[in-house]
This record gives sequence, C-alpha cells and structure tokens, in this order.
Amino acid sequence: MILQDLLGYLAATLTTAAFVPQALLTLRTRDVRGISLGMYGAFTLGVALWLAYGLALGEWPIVAANAVTLALSATILAVKVLEDRKRRPAPPA
Repeated sequence: MILQDLLGYLAATLTTAAFVPQALLTLRTRDVRGISLGMYGAFTLGVALWLAYGLALGEWPIVAANAVTLALSATILAVKVLEDRKRRPAPPA
C-alpha cells in the first residue's frame, strides 16, 4: 500500500467514524430538534456525489468512506424527516 492510500484510508476512517456517535444517539433518543433538515439533506446528497465520484475514479478510499458515511447520514436524515412529520400538527378537518 502506498502512502497516499494509507493517508486516504486513515482520513476516511476518522471522518466516517465521527458520524457513528451522532447516528447512534439519533436512533436511541429520536431527538432531532437540533438537526437542520437543509444541512443534512445537502450533506447527504454531497456524500452520494462523492461516492459516485470515487466509483468513477476507482478510488477505493473515497468509495469506502463515502459508502459508510452515506448510510449513516441517510439514517440521520430519515429519522429527522420521520420525527418532523410526527410533530407536525394535523391539518384542519
């Protein structure tokens, strides 16, 4: 393994692992009041695009990191959307 790949995998591991505590906390508490829907929507789309970019280049550090990060951020985004819908008042009858 060359140094560039090692750096890429180390960076990918650290930045991806940083999402694990937030995802676990969100799943456990379902408290999403402090999470911005716009930010997580844009972030999740951006990660999906990074994943596509990594696949196009065949750069496996980019692919691996973004595949896991996409799963984590999409989980948080899904909980945010579902919990916001639960809290939305019902329309008048």
